[in-house]
Amino acid sequence: MTGRLEGKAALVMGAGSIGPGWGNGKAAAVLFAREGAQVYCVDIDEDAAQDTAEMILGEGGDAAHGQADVADSAGVARVVASCLDRFGRIDVLHNNVGIVEVGGVVELPEEKWDRVLAVNLKSCYLAMKHVIPGMVERGGGSIVNVSSIASIRFLGVPYATYYASKAAMNHLTRATAAEYAARNVRVNAILPGLMKTPIVEKSAQLAESYAGGDVEEMWRARDAQVPMGHMGDAWDVAYAALYLASDESKYVTGIELVVDGGITLKVS
Repeated sequence: MTGRLEGKAALVMGAGSIGPGWGNGKAAAVLFAREGAQVYCVDIDEDAAQDTAEMILGEGGDAAHGQADVADSAGVARVVASCLDRFGRIDVLHNNVGIVEVGGVVELPEEKWDRVLAVNLKSCYLAMKHVIPGMVERGGGSIVNVSSIASIRFLGVPYATYYASKAAMNHLTRATAAEYAARNVRVNAILPGLMKTPIVEKSAQLAESYAGGDVEEMWRARDAQVPMGHMGDAWDVAYAALYLASDESKYVTGIELVVDGGITLKVS
């Protein structure tokens, strides 16, 4: 590792993993630490956040963890305060929280619409709301919001809430980037494509939509959709996040960095 985040403190929302393997947030948290950052790991599942923090500590890095429902303002405020108490600063905010409910606008129950919008979009708003003032006070920082290519394309699966929440995240990213550019707070989005991660594997709704519930067949179908011939993984997203978190991207703000193996290049 090259110390690309040496001297920085990072707050990673969604730093746990829903099962064995590497989720996007877990990979980003570990990679940030390997590159020299102090990392505060947050997840709704405290054990998952702790697992990530302990992995970092086991590798000789500096980490702590906290639990929060990031759609709850008091919970977000609490973990932001805890991170500041532990590390004294937040230079990087990584928002990697998202859930999926399959269903178009007709089929989807209203309560599921509300929950997905709260988790996927309100969480991003709340994290930025509570972190940005401190970043401004300390002279700047970098915010990385993990969106999806579902924000710009229909992917063949009817999940209206996911499309809508991630599309709104993109414009919230752009608008916030424009508002805070003069104060040296950079705000960018990553748009992952079809990724092979534990949360996808555990989604019975996705497996049902793709392959009648057969997870292995779902993997094959998703691989076949990608021009490169295979899905990406959590590390593809983590390395994109590292670039946007680091000073290498100091003149980059308001972008949507697509990480998708070329799938959005396709007409059909």
